[in-house]
Amino acid sequence: MAERLSGASARLARRANTLVGYWRSERRTLRQGTVALGLSTLAGFVAGLVLGSITGTLQELPGLLVLIPASVGMRGTIFGAMGARLGTGVAIGLFEPTLQRGGLLNRNVIVAILSSLLSSFYLAAIATLVASAFTQGPVISFWALVTISVLGGILASGIALVVTVGIAVLSFRKGWDLDAVSTPMVTAIGDMVTLPCLFLASLLVHEPVVNGVIAALCTAATAVALVAAFRVDATIKRILLEMLAVVALTPLLDIAAGALLQAHSEELQLVPAVLILIPPFVSQAGALGGILSSRLSSKLQLGVITPRGRPEIPAVVDGAIVVVLGAAVFAAIGAVSWALSKLIEGPDPGAASLIGASLLSGALVLPITLIVGYYVAVLTARFGIDPDNQGVPFITSLLDLAGVAAVLLVMRTSGVLP
Repeated sequence: MAERLSGASARLARRANTLVGYWRSERRTLRQGTVALGLSTLAGFVAGLVLGSITGTLQELPGLLVLIPASVGMRGTIFGAMGARLGTGVAIGLFEPTLQRGGLLNRNVIVAILSSLLSSFYLAAIATLVASAFTQGPVISFWALVTISVLGGILASGIALVVTVGIAVLSFRKGWDLDAVSTPMVTAIGDMVTLPCLFLASLLVHEPVVNGVIAALCTAATAVALVAAFRVDATIKRILLEMLAVVALTPLLDIAAGALLQAHSEELQLVPAVLILIPPFVSQAGALGGILSSRLSSKLQLGVITPRGRPEIPAVVDGAIVVVLGAAVFAAIGAVSWALSKLIEGPDPGAASLIGASLLSGALVLPITLIVGYYVAVLTARFGIDPDNQGVPFITSLLDLAGVAAVLLVMRTSGVLP
C-alpha cells in the first residue's frame, strides 16, 4: 500500500512539474495574447458604438439586424481560418512573406477573395428568408440585402485581408506566436470594419435605380467568383471544398443570433449600453475560441498532442490560458461599455451591473468554448480533415449565437433590459 501511494505521489509530482513547465513556456503567449485581445477589444467597441448609434437605420430597414451578426461573423470565419492556416504554415516552416504564385500566402489570399464574394451573396439570400419569418410587417427586399451584404462585405473583406496578411508577415519577422495574435486581431478588425461598411452600403438602397444597378453588379461578380472557384489549382480547390460545409452551415448560427437580436430589438434600442456591449463581447468570445482552436490545430499537426478523447497536458494548458484571458477581457468589456454608454442618450444601467453581467455571460460561454474547441479539433483530425479549415470558423460562429443568447439571458434576468 505504501509503495502504491509513493508511486502515485511520484506520478502526480511529475505531472505537476510538467504542467508548471508548460505554463512557464507559455508566458510569451500570455503576454502576446493579452496585448492582442486588449487591442482587439478596443477595436470591437467601434462596432458597438456604430450599432448603438444606427438605431434609426435599423428601424428604416427592418430585417437588416438579421444580416449583421452573420456578415460580421463571416469575416471571422474566413479570415480566422486563414490566420490559422498561416499560423500552422509558420509553425511547420512553409510560410514565406511573398505573394508568389503557388505559395502558401498567395493561395490563402485567393481563397479569402472567392469565399468573401460567394458567402456574401449566400448570406443575403438566407437573411431574406429568416427576416421574413421573424419580423412582423414588411422587411427589406432581397436585392437591397444583396447590395448591403455583397458591397459591404467586399469593402470589409478587403480591409480584413490586408490586416490578416500584414499580421502574418509581421509575426513571421518578429517571431510572434501567430496562433495567439492573429485570431483576436483579425476577428476584431472584421467586427470593426464590417458594421460601418454595411452601414455605408445601406445608404445606397434608398434609391431603387442605384440599388438595382449595384445589386446586378454584385450578382455578376458572384457569378464570376463561382466560375473561378472551379478553375483554381488543386490545393485551393481542396481548401474551398473543406470550407464549403462550414461556410454554408455556420452562418445559420449567426443568422439565428441575428434573429434573437431582431426579436429583442425594441428592448435593445431602449438600452443602447447593451447594444454597445454585444459586438465586442461576441467578438472576444469568438477570438478566445479561435485562439484555442488555432493552437490545438497547430499542436495536432506538429504531433505535440494526439487526437484523443482525454485532453493531454499541452491542451489543458491552452484551455487554462483561454480562461485566464477570458476573465480579464470580459470584465474590461463591461467596464468600457458602461463608460461609452455615456456618449449615447439612454438609461444608465450602472457600472457594476454591466461588469457583473459581462462576467456572468462570459462564465456561460467559456465552458462551451473549451469543450467545443477541443473536440472539433480532435474530430476533424481523426477524419483526416485540416482542422484549420473547420475549427476556427465553427467555434467563432457557435460563440456568436451562444454569446448573444448569454448576454440577452443575463441582461434580462438581471433587470438591465426591460
